[in-house]
Amino acid sequence: MDELNTPKLAVLIDADNAAASNIEYLINEISRYGEIIVNRIYGDFTLPNSAQWRKVLQKYSIKPIQQFRNTVGKNATDSALIIDAMDLLYTQKLEGFCIVSSDSDFTGLATRIREEGLKVYGFGEEKTPESFRNSCNKFISIDLLKPKKDRRDINIKSQSMSDDTVNSKVETIPKEFIIEALDNSYDDSGWAYIAVFGSYLAKLKPDFDSRRYGYKKLSDLVRDNSDIFEIDERVNSSSNKRELYLRAKT
Repeated sequence: MDELNTPKLAVLIDADNAAASNIEYLINEISRYGEIIVNRIYGDFTLPNSAQWRKVLQKYSIKPIQQFRNTVGKNATDSALIIDAMDLLYTQKLEGFCIVSSDSDFTGLATRIREEGLKVYGFGEEKTPESFRNSCNKFISIDLLKPKKDRRDINIKSQSMSDDTVNSKVETIPKEFIIEALDNSYDDSGWAYIAVFGSYLAKLKPDFDSRRYGYKKLSDLVRDNSDIFEIDERVNSSSNKRELYLRAKT
């Protein structure tokens, strides 16, 4: 990532719908998308179940925003996070927001932020409703960020994998969806540059993630499925770097 053009991000965590045990994986993943400028968490930290969050706030420089539960059934946490997000949207020079929650209540917020031309990255559990997943530019399942030994069973098809950083339980690759995305990614020569292909996959399905199918990177998935893809590796004349192009195998 070019340090001079690193996107500036706000990270907003819903403590009611996120686990402190995942914070290291989250921070590592978020760093792939940009630099964390604002890092806040919302919840009632006087409650016993918030003890784990209190242990990691200082280590990861997360600013706690205390929300007392004065009324049962009223979600003050969601309201505070949404209000802060809108303030940041207009007062800070940001390129994107990372919303950490499995709650569909943030669907409208994600949509509103995107209307202003900013990126929205959602992070949540597998149970996260599609409404929130699809309102983000990209949604990342927290389960896929954990090392294999720490991942819980998310009730998907089992497949043996040798790489310890890849999920031991992976889904079957959705071939028809892959081909549809590929058909819309071709250039005039009839080939698709992998970055364009990846971008179109995310547009069609924001929670698409190669790790869900047992691969660390999209390029690994492409190279390992010769029954679906033909590949062509080219050298970029200006950068002298190798670039991967692909098309559907006929």
